[in-house]
Amino acid sequence: MRVFLSVISRAIAARLAKHERELAKLPREAYEFFKEITPRRTGNAKRKTKLRNKTIIDADYPYAKRLDEGWSPQAPQGMSRPTIKHIGKKLRTIFK
Repeated sequence: MRVFLSVISRAIAARLAKHERELAKLPREAYEFFKEITPRRTGNAKRKTKLRNKTIIDADYPYAKRLDEGWSPQAPQGMSRPTIKHIGKKLRTIFK
């Protein structure tokens, strides 16, 4: 019985390690997706969008809230909601 439990334990540990690696990539992927769907007229919004502390998307420009509320026809849903949906899809893929 001990051998069987050891095999299961190693299999679980391997799967958890894989999930951790995939989850560690999520903030960068979310940032890249957010930035990709950010409307572009002059390029200022994309240029001023940064990933801070490897986990925080910082849209540092005065009209960020307006863009995120769907003010631009280029991003009628803003950027946050589509990014959250994108993350949800990635999580479902990771944990299926």
